[in-house]
Amino acid sequence: MWYNLGKWVLRNRLPLLIAVILSTAVMAFFAAKVQRSYDNAKAIPIDHPKYLEYEAFKKKFGEDGSLLVVGFEKKDLFELNFFRSFTNLQSEIKKVKGVEDVLSISAAVALIKDTTGEKLRTVTVFPQTISTQAQLDSCKQVLYNLPFYKGLFYNPDANVYMIAVRINKEVLNSKKRDVSVNGVIKLVTAFEKEYNTTMHLSGLPHVRTVMSTRIASEMQYFLLGSVLLSALILLIFFRSFSTMWLSMAVVIIGVIWSIATMVMFGYKITILNALIPPLMVVIGIPNCVYFLNKFHTEYKKTGDKNLSLINMIGRMGIVTLFCNIAAAIGFAVFALTKSQILREFGIVAGINIMVLFVISFILIPVVLSYLPAPKQRHVRYLENERLNRWIMRIELWVFNHPKYIYTATTVLVLVSLMGVMRLKSVGYIVDDLPKNDKLYVDLKFFEQHFSGVMPLEIVVDTKKKQGAVRSISNLTKIDSLVQYLQRRPEIGKALALTEGLKFARQAYYDGDSNMYQVPNEFDLAFLAPYLQMKADSNSKNNNFVKLVSNFVDSTKQKARISVNMADVGSDSLPKILTAVQQKAEELFNADSIEYAAMINKGEVKAAEIDSSRLQRSANIQLTGTSIIFVEGSRFIINGLKESIFWAFLLIALCMLYLFRSLRILICSLIPNIIPLVITAGVMGWVGIPLKPSTVLVFSVALGIAIDVTIRFLINYKQELPLHKHETAETVKQTIRHTGISIIYTSLVLVAGFIIFCFSGFGGTQALGWLTSLTLLVAMITNLVLLPVLLITTGKKKTYRS
Repeated sequence: MWYNLGKWVLRNRLPLLIAVILSTAVMAFFAAKVQRSYDNAKAIPIDHPKYLEYEAFKKKFGEDGSLLVVGFEKKDLFELNFFRSFTNLQSEIKKVKGVEDVLSISAAVALIKDTTGEKLRTVTVFPQTISTQAQLDSCKQVLYNLPFYKGLFYNPDANVYMIAVRINKEVLNSKKRDVSVNGVIKLVTAFEKEYNTTMHLSGLPHVRTVMSTRIASEMQYFLLGSVLLSALILLIFFRSFSTMWLSMAVVIIGVIWSIATMVMFGYKITILNALIPPLMVVIGIPNCVYFLNKFHTEYKKTGDKNLSLINMIGRMGIVTLFCNIAAAIGFAVFALTKSQILREFGIVAGINIMVLFVISFILIPVVLSYLPAPKQRHVRYLENERLNRWIMRIELWVFNHPKYIYTATTVLVLVSLMGVMRLKSVGYIVDDLPKNDKLYVDLKFFEQHFSGVMPLEIVVDTKKKQGAVRSISNLTKIDSLVQYLQRRPEIGKALALTEGLKFARQAYYDGDSNMYQVPNEFDLAFLAPYLQMKADSNSKNNNFVKLVSNFVDSTKQKARISVNMADVGSDSLPKILTAVQQKAEELFNADSIEYAAMINKGEVKAAEIDSSRLQRSANIQLTGTSIIFVEGSRFIINGLKESIFWAFLLIALCMLYLFRSLRILICSLIPNIIPLVITAGVMGWVGIPLKPSTVLVFSVALGIAIDVTIRFLINYKQELPLHKHETAETVKQTIRHTGISIIYTSLVLVAGFIIFCFSGFGGTQALGWLTSLTLLVAMITNLVLLPVLLITTGKKKTYRS
């Protein structure tokens, strides 16, 4: 069949060439419309309970990750000229398009008791016109007398101050975000240079903008780097510019189709599918090497170009097809997960790996048919003395030292398994960044002085209308939970309704900071008329009123506690969340927990207890970006583990169908499992944790590494009848016929993935060198261990050198 297909391709070479060119032009039109993703990557399904809770929270209370924060250390902030510039900076930031509000100490307000009108008036702590240093010092003392702002916008112990910039939520999830964030960065950078003050920027809008910009930039550099490196390697191997340009045309067309596929499916560039274009180059080059190597081999044997092309397709068509199927399976299994970001990656990569096969199958023989026949220098690599010496050494080791090979393999696997036992699963929101990266350094600055900037939200549902504001018991419990949160070093200043009430109580008692406490029933009776701040038209839109109003829902039934916390990682965060949940349950549902425990212990019968006492007084819900990150990280890792299982199973079925032999199947899988075990062991010994970017390695590497096995075994199967089914003789000839192309292909793949080691993201770096390691080990196991397994399990025949 494949020989007939080869003849058909050559007979219809012109229409096929025109079809490839025209279809690629159409796909280039679509590819030009590709866009970056500005949404948070949906790592968990949209029907996941945690995702639904988070979306419900945002509808009720708004975005939790909309703050860009600017921080700096300054001992003499309250020097008149500098403070004026500091205030002017915030005024300029507020003018940036997309910025909704700017909060800091210079915008702080104080509450003043108006006994005549029985209301609390808001006044700015720092008036717009401060003319003297003495006036500024007086305002500073007023600020320091307001505990509400301590730990929120300044850290007096370290002389560190913070500006919080709220970005419009529609802007956050659109390309306008770049303009807004870059506008703020430009102003802050100019301020930094003018006053020689180190400024730190962080917060999710900033992190997301910087990282998405770097991803887009890296995709271009990696794509260019992989193309240039592959071109150089091909030129060195084949000593032919025409062969190099042909291979480059194949992979560039593959890249165009992959980007166009993203657009046609409605996908955008994310941190994961940004890897697809350079991966198309890396995966497409072996197709070219397989076909070109067979063409040159056949031409050297026959001297007939057309016959060589037909033999190339006949012998390598099925090899390349199943190699691409295996690689496509390695990627496409991600589409079986429920994670949107993984599913997009799997669908686009899986489809376009098969597109690469079709392009290679048509374009390479068609173009070669138009090109002149290869010259002697173009096939000289087939007689590479150094490589041939290595092939002969491999052959001698396979036949003369199988026990040593088995022993060395066993030792390596045992050591690797010990490393696997040391593997840990942990990820951080910005752990893909180097420790000296400014984005990472700035994040740690805020963690050191404000306990972090990652949002965590707690919603207390009191189950009664007005239950969050009219129940002293609930207010006291909310405050107790707030105090518990603030005692935890990894959690920063908490904002809640109770903090606003404390502020109001302090104002009622004439600004006495000792009165910054939750009002009791006696206080509330007197404070009630003063808390109707909405009646003051002049204060309706001030920052304090807006701040407090965001912490109860419209029915006053649900209260929100908002905190920022450190990026503690996916390993520690669940423990912290469990402790917070447990503390909240103890505070709000102590009776129901106590009575339930008594029933479980048999100390009392359920019938003897009033059923109302078993009912929970409040529902406690933890949500926010930090929660979504943990769930997403866990979901992706579990999904990737499942995808490895499915990839292994599907590839095994393909191998069984291809070779129709259980013995061959087992022999084929062992050399590809061992590299994965060794890589996992290296990760354990080196201390690289399991996280989405590193788990990805195993499925990708399995799908690509199996290509070498397929290449070897199909040649073995084709050679077997020619040597009267003598296993030893067939293995010898297979090593000699496939060894050079396997080494070339593996080196190209390794070089292609090494490109990723130059990434600015740790996860992409790990993907690069771990995949390269896996492929290098797979090359060795397939050239050394696989032949030994075939000989050991096959018919015993005498080896003739």
